[in-house]
Amino acid sequence: MSQRVKFYQTGTFTVGNRLLDADQRTVQATRERNNSLTSGHRACQGCGEALGARYAVDAAMRAADNRLVAVNATGCLEVFSTPYPESSWQLPWLHSLFGNAPAVAAGVAAALRAKGDTRTRVLAQGGDGGTVDIGFGCLSGMFDRNDDVLYICYDNEAYMNTGVQRSARTPAAARTATTPAVGEHPGNVMGQGKNPALIAMAHEIPYVATASVADLHDLEAKVTRAMGMGGARYIHIHVPCPLGWGSRPCDTIMLARLAVESGLFPLYEAEHGEVVDVTPIRRRVPVEDYLRPQKRFAHLFRGEGQAETLAAIQATADRNIRRFGLVPEEVS
Repeated sequence: MSQRVKFYQTGTFTVGNRLLDADQRTVQATRERNNSLTSGHRACQGCGEALGARYAVDAAMRAADNRLVAVNATGCLEVFSTPYPESSWQLPWLHSLFGNAPAVAAGVAAALRAKGDTRTRVLAQGGDGGTVDIGFGCLSGMFDRNDDVLYICYDNEAYMNTGVQRSARTPAAARTATTPAVGEHPGNVMGQGKNPALIAMAHEIPYVATASVADLHDLEAKVTRAMGMGGARYIHIHVPCPLGWGSRPCDTIMLARLAVESGLFPLYEAEHGEVVDVTPIRRRVPVEDYLRPQKRFAHLFRGEGQAETLAAIQATADRNIRRFGLVPEEVS
C-alpha cells in the first residue's frame, strides 16, 4: 500500500505538487503529461468529470507509453469535449452510441490483436447513465468475455447532459427532473439503484476499483495499476456536478471529499472478486455535512418530517463503513 500524500491547505483546495519529490507528484505536475483532454472544451465551471477524465486518461497514456485508444460513450464528457467540428482530445478517440462503448472497445481490442499489435491499449469511458443503465448489458458482456479493456465510469449521479434526469446511480432522496421534491417522500425513492463496482466484482474480473477526484494521487495510482494488467478492468470515479447537484463550482473537491469521509462513497480495490485494499476514512463526518451544501437535497432540511430519511442515508454510510472496514476500530 502506497503512502497517502497529505496536503496542508490555507483557505483553498489548491495544492502544490512541485513541493513534493518527483516520484510523488501527479502526472499533471510533470512536463511529460500528454494533455489528452486539452484546453478548449466546454465543461461547466467546477466540472468534476472534466477533472477526473484529465487525470485518468493522462495516467493511462503514461502507463501505456502513449499508445492508447479511447472509446467514449455519448454523454457529458463526449458533448463538452467534441462540439462538431472541434475536439479537445489529443489521442486516438472514438465516439460510440450511448449504450455500446464496452462492445466497441472490445472490438477495437480484438482488431488490434488481429493486427498483431500487442502494445496499443484500449480505454473505454462513459458516465453513469451510459454505464449502469443504457450500456449495462454491453458492460457485463465485456466482463464476461474478459476483454482486454479498461472501462472507466465517471459517476455524477444523474443524466446531466440531457436535463438532470434520474439514473441508477442517483442517491436516495435526491431531487432530479424525474424525481421532484414533492409528496410524502420527496426526491428519489429509497432502496433503488445499482452498485456497479460490486457487480463488476461479482464477475470476478482481474481488477475493480473506486476512486474520487478528492484524491487525485489515489486515482492516478489505480489507473496505473489497472493499465499494468490484462483482461477486463473497471474503475468507478465519483465526479461531483455543480449544475445537477445545485452546488457551488468552488465546492466540487470539498463535496467529493465529504462523500468519502462520510462513508457514502467508499474507496477500495478488488482483484478477481476479492477486496485487496481500502482507503480508511481520515476524519469521519455525518452525512448531513455532505448533503446540506447541495440544492438537490435542500428539501431534507426544510421544516420537519425528514429525520427518518436522513437516518436512512446515514445508515447506508454506516453500512459501507462496516462492510469495507473504513474506520478500523468500528469493524465488528
